[in-house]
Order: sequence, then C-alpha cells, then structure tokens
Amino acid sequence: MKTKAISSFFVLFAIAAGVVSMTPAAFADHSEVTIDAAAGSGAPGCEETADGCYIPSTATVDVGGVVIMTNTDSAAHTYTSGTPEGGPDGVFDTSLLMVNNSFEWNPTTVGEYPYFCMVHPWMQGVIIVQEVGAEKMMEDTHGDGMDDHGDDKGEMMHADGDATATGMLSDGTIVSIWTSVPTAGEMMEISVEFEDAEHVNHDMMVTQNGEEVLHDEGAHHHDGKGVHTTAALSSSDPVDITITFQGYGVDEITGPVGEEVVFTNVVPEFGTIAMMILAVAIISIVAVTAKSRVVPRF
Repeated sequence: MKTKAISSFFVLFAIAAGVVSMTPAAFADHSEVTIDAAAGSGAPGCEETADGCYIPSTATVDVGGVVIMTNTDSAAHTYTSGTPEGGPDGVFDTSLLMVNNSFEWNPTTVGEYPYFCMVHPWMQGVIIVQEVGAEKMMEDTHGDGMDDHGDDKGEMMHADGDATATGMLSDGTIVSIWTSVPTAGEMMEISVEFEDAEHVNHDMMVTQNGEEVLHDEGAHHHDGKGVHTTAALSSSDPVDITITFQGYGVDEITGPVGEEVVFTNVVPEFGTIAMMILAVAIISIVAVTAKSRVVPRF
C-alpha cells in the first residue's frame, strides 16, 4: 500500500515539474509590432483618449524588425514620419492607406520616430527603435538606482526575463505576458506571446483600481508576439489584464474565438505564483481522475 502511495506521489511530482518547466525561458524580442488607426480617428477627439489616434500610440520594435501599419478605420489615413509642425522627414510614408490595407517598414537605425497623418494631423504617434535585446525600461545612468528623472525604477524587465504570468486557451495554446513594473505617472509596457501560434487576433483590456488604462481591439500578431502600451498609470498598484482571443488567421478565422485569459493583480513577480497555481490545478485534476479509475492505478 505504501509503495503504491509513494509511486503515485512521484508521478504527480513529475507532472508538476513538467508544468513549471513549460514557462518560456525567453521572450524573443520586439521583432514585430502592429499599429492600427483608431476607429473614428478621421474626426478630432481621438487625441484626447487614453489609447490615442494610433494604437498603440507608442510602439517599440527592434532594429531589423518589422512595423506593420494597418488601417481598419472607415476613413483613409497616412503614416508619415515627422510632425505636423515640421512636416514629413522622409524616413517612411505609407501614402494614402485605404481601408483594410497595410504597409510594412523595416527600421535599420536606433531612435525615436514621430509620425502623423497627412490628412488628419491631430493623429500622431511614436515608434521607438531599439537594439535587439535592449532593456525595456530606462537604464540607471548614474548608478544610484534612479532613472534620469530621479525616479526609482524598481526591477527592470529584460527581453530574456521569465514571464510575468502565464495562462492557456482551451486548445492548449500557452499565453504568456511580460510587463514592466507599474509606476505612477508612467506608461506600462505589456508584451504578449501566444506560444507556437501565427496570425493571432485578440483584444486586450487593462484596468488599474477599476480604471481603464488600455483597451486595444483587433490586435493582430503575425508570429504570435506583440507589445502593448498603457496610458500613464495613476498609481503603482497592480493591474488587471484581460486578453480576449479573436481567432487565428487573416481571412478565415479559426480557434476558440471569444475565450478570455484573465490575469489579476499583475506585477512582474507574479509569474512564479501563477505557474504554481497552474501546477496545483493540474495535480488536482490528475488525482481525481486516478481515483475514478480513468487512468491506471499504481
């Protein structure tokens, strides 16, 4: 009897260890980002919303990556590098991008690239181009634990860091997020990965203390990975993140459309706890199944 119990314990332990090892060891990088024109941005007003007129209004991509500029709004728009005051600077220009069309830009130089719509100049955004694997938060250039503005940045999020939290769709696709530390007065960066998936469509809602700080709808990630940026946070409290899956594909949509993956009280240190909870849940399922004789008894 004792031998059976010990054997069962080791089997369950092995399952738990396997689940924990499923946490992705690294987030590839900002190899691709998709930007869309906000719905109704052909009329003034979007510039005063939390999301802005381009979503995300500040996008980050690695040198050599790809920026996909799309337009699902009802009006035609341009993505033109430069500013309304200074005019186009010639780095990139989509020309007039009609509804449901897209344009790709491959940045080759590190820097910040402001852009705007030639037709609707209140529409403005910024693309940040960084070195591959660069830290996603401002570095401590003074060696005193503070950034250049004298603010305590806390723990930095690295491109090769462990996932902040991990969930799963009903079809088995693992959904992982990496976040910067929530800091009052600063935007929060959220990287998402749908493991081994392509052409992923989803919505993302982020709230802090019940207040909406990000609502991205219709995001599309060619390689299953993308980056989202919230509005400036009102406090350093954790956030709640809801990802609503909208299917795989471009023309033909498949997968568990409408499923939600919910992460609550999100801070970067939450990842390990999330995996422990997942492991316990799976162990419980296996234990109940064994008791019902669906799987062999040891």
